[in-house]
Amino acid sequence: MRDVVLYALLSLDGVAEEPGNWMFRADDDVFTNLADVISTQDDILLGRETYDYWADYWPTSDVQPFADFINRTTKHVFTSSQPVQSWSESVLADAPLITYVERLKDRPGADIGVHGSIRLARDLMAADLVDRLELVIAPTLAGSGRHLLSEAGDLRRLSLSKATRSSTGCVFLAYQRH
Repeated sequence: MRDVVLYALLSLDGVAEEPGNWMFRADDDVFTNLADVISTQDDILLGRETYDYWADYWPTSDVQPFADFINRTTKHVFTSSQPVQSWSESVLADAPLITYVERLKDRPGADIGVHGSIRLARDLMAADLVDRLELVIAPTLAGSGRHLLSEAGDLRRLSLSKATRSSTGCVFLAYQRH
């Protein structure tokens, strides 16, 4: 069975929304960590808002390693209406979230990534469908914005599988589901 891997950039105060506003010192270590995480993924789950926002940016971006990855990887979009833009390798989810993700996990393949999409990530965590959290904690206090982990559902215990830091003070944490 494939793992669902949630990758998130967070401020010290837990804000996950629009890291461009507070993630000001992404160094080579951050990009190396991202490359390691995405190297194991061949499908992506996206919510509608993230899809529409990213479909404007990533198809013409040269920010590596994510641009090549996100443009060639199958993006499964969860929405109740047709996205505003089309983007290569995108498919609309044709079943409710839990059913769709369980079917996707049962298919052959590598890990299934979740990037951005805070609401979708929360729904996946509440349904206990996230197998691993890959977190990048920036040494900043954002002050305001949506939090990723504030409404994750019932108590869950996780096992720490990685803890390292970058030269600029970002901390890379990985947690596995029990």
